[in-house]
Order: sequence, then C-alpha cells, then structure tokens
Amino acid sequence: MVTLTDVKQIEECVYEIPRSYRDDMRVPARVIADAAILEAASHDRGLEQLVNTACLPGITNFALAMPDIHQGYGPPIGGVLAMDEETGVISPGATGYDINCGVRLLASELSFGSVKPRIEALVDALFAGVPSGVGRGGALHFADRELDALLERGAQYVVELGYGLPDDLAHTEERGCLAGARADAVSHEAKKRGSGQCGTLGSGNHFIEIGRVAEIFDEATARVFGLFQGQLLVWIHSGSRGLGHQVCTDYVRGFQQPMREYGITVPDRELVCAPFASPEGQNYFAAMACAANYAWANRQVMAHLARTVFLDVLGADAHLRQVYDVTHNIVKRETYAVDGQPRTLIIHRKGATRCFPAGHADVPDAYRAAGHPVLVPGDMGTASYVLVGLPAALEKTFGSSCHGAGRVMSRAAASKQVQGKELQQRLRKQGVYVHGGSWEGLAEEAPEAYKDIDRVVRAMECAGVARRVAKAVPIGVIKG
Repeated sequence: MVTLTDVKQIEECVYEIPRSYRDDMRVPARVIADAAILEAASHDRGLEQLVNTACLPGITNFALAMPDIHQGYGPPIGGVLAMDEETGVISPGATGYDINCGVRLLASELSFGSVKPRIEALVDALFAGVPSGVGRGGALHFADRELDALLERGAQYVVELGYGLPDDLAHTEERGCLAGARADAVSHEAKKRGSGQCGTLGSGNHFIEIGRVAEIFDEATARVFGLFQGQLLVWIHSGSRGLGHQVCTDYVRGFQQPMREYGITVPDRELVCAPFASPEGQNYFAAMACAANYAWANRQVMAHLARTVFLDVLGADAHLRQVYDVTHNIVKRETYAVDGQPRTLIIHRKGATRCFPAGHADVPDAYRAAGHPVLVPGDMGTASYVLVGLPAALEKTFGSSCHGAGRVMSRAAASKQVQGKELQQRLRKQGVYVHGGSWEGLAEEAPEAYKDIDRVVRAMECAGVARRVAKAVPIGVIKG
C-alpha cells in the first residue's frame, strides 16, 4: 500500500509518487489535493490503483488523479490517463462501467423565492415524470434500426424527434455526439438493455436536483454562463444505463485473450486493455462512443421531460435554458504539447471532467471568451459548483477537473450507518425535500458518505486548474 511518506509535494496542491517508487512504473503518479484530501485518499486503495495505471504501456507524462479520488474498478475514480495514440492502450476499466455518466445543468429565469411554495409539488412531479430506478424503462422504445441511429448520432437524433432544442446541442460536450461510433461494435445484449431505457434516471448516485444559486465568485463569468444570485437551477446526473454497463462488461471479458496475445502484462487484472491502434482497441472505442452517445441522448430526453414538468407546475415563465452538459467517464482523442510538440493523445477520464481555458477551440462559441464550464455536482445535503477552466489545466491535468465530491464511505458502509427515513427527515429540516425510490438507496448516498466538496473544488483552484464561478445549494432532489 502507498503511504503518505511515499508521496512528495511538487508544488502547491500537486503531489507526486515518483517513478522510482516501483520498478514497473513508466511515469510518475500525480494527485491534485490538499494535505487533508491526500490523507483521506491513503485510507483506501485509490493511490495504489493510481500507481498501477502508471505502469500501462504507452502512458504519457504522468498518471493523474483529481481531488475526488477514491477506490474504483481498476483505476481509481477521479483518474486521468493520457496514452500515446500509436503505442498506448485503451482500457474499459479506465473509462468506467457507466460510460458517459455525466451532468447537465439547466437554468431558469426564476428566483427561488418566487417558487418556494411550489418546490415540493415540483419535486413530486419530477419524480412522477422522469422514470427512475434499477432496470426501469421509460416511454421511449427504439426498434433495431432506430437504436443504431441513436447510438451513432446521440443527442442530435432525439432532438430531431422533438426532445429538446437545437441550441441544446451547442451547449453539450461534442454537441452530444462522439465521432467514431459504430453500432455494429455493440453487442445484441447491450442493445437489448438499452432499447427502452433512454430518458430514464437509473439509481445509485444518479439524481435530478433543483437548486438555487447561493454564491457568485466570478461575476463576469457568471454573466456569460447566464447565472445570477438566487436563481433556480436543475442538475441532471445520469449516464448510459444498462447499455453502457454491458458494453464495458463485454469488452472487459473480450480483452482477456487479446491482451495475452499482444504480450501485455498489467499489475492488476482489472486493468485489462488492448493496444488502442489494434482492431480490438478500435472496436471498443467505437462501442464506447456509442454508449457515450446513448448517454447524451438519455440526458437530452430527461431535460425535455424536466422542462415539461416545470411548465406544467410553474407556468409559461418556467422555461429551462441549457447551461452545459459534460461527461465524466469517457475516452477522447485530444491534442496536447508533449516535449514541446503537439501530439494526439488518447485521454481516459474516469470520474473527471473536461476543463479548457478561454480561447480553446473546444469551448462552445458562447463561452469561448470566458472558458469552459466545469460542472461539479455535490451530494444532496451540501452544494454543487460551476467552475471555469484555466490555462494551467492544459499543462497540469490534460484539460481535466474533478467531477464531484468523491466518496469516503462505501455504499454498504453508508447503508449500515444511516437510516434512509431519518436522513430524509434530517434533510427536510435543512430545507431540502427529497423524493427517493427506496430508503436503502437514499442511505447509500448520505452526505457523510462523501468528501467536503468545498475543499475539493478549492484544491482545483489552488492548483490553478479551474476557478470557482458559482455555488448552488439543493432545495429538492429526486433519487432513483
């Protein structure tokens, strides 16, 4: 196990486990953190898993973790890996099982004070209007050809069906469609699981949250993003549902034999991988892109359903404008400077989100002068943040930021220590109305199961990677 004595601080809020720590490391392992976050990270296998990823073939510069680091499957949650396009590998575990689990932020022009008496009715209507829960399907069912079109075209496909607005796409990462998707790379079983789940929330840590802007840190950028004090917001956090999980499962199994044939050895079998440039690697990339597109379509449909609920409950003035939609479990081709020269790298973000500075070509036109919006949802009892990317992100984090608070307690441990009904009552006293699908599911997501999100985002700011723009606090939450 990695101990704190093995970790060296190299600059403010940046720590490193040197390459000399273990003979099989190809690059150092770095963590964006403060001292308290680093100490908390030493209590599970997250740092050890980060070191393991530093041993993968073709990894470039360093293996990296965000301040929300915690133990995951293979790499830690909060991990960012940059692979050489020709010599590097692609790993399903370094993407995550919930491919393109991400968050969409919608903003109203209403203030919390003007709708406070209707919040409970609004939450109950959202729970009724957006299907949620393990395995639950929704109203949309796609035939084979339709589903293939959705997998290859993503959110664009469902917008053309009437679910949302073209402007939503301009405010979605990759415009809601990752290039390279091929539906024939997705198994029949994965398609079967996804055929009826588009437009559904799921369970676990997924949620729809109604919040209010409690604090503005950067007035100029907030204006560009269309945020103001007291504003009513909606956060939608979900992913690719059963389809994405099955894609990961299929390729974790399918990579076992090719990895041996390519002579790849890894320190943890959960890091199963294949050369990115190989046929197997390209097939996984194509299937992963399909799952990512499914997730964008899924959040697009839920945003449409949320808009419908808002109009039904609050009236014609309750339109929801999309601020942005970002993913935090994905693999991308992106260009960065390596040894002073631009190189295309294969960026794995697992529990990390895109974070680009002002002027970057991949920042939406409306925000390019300010920088990339970074959406960091918290737990249902604390806060969520909107950040903006800074130039140092390109050098320090491969254009990446944290994606949330990060767990400090497993779901099993949380459910033993917290009673769901008592948690709901506690949150209600704090002014947060929660409508959940089960008491156990609610207990698993208790605020005490997560790190201090204020500290997590301050670590990103301390490292010079992102700047706080606005803080939102929850007032109503639905959980699957």
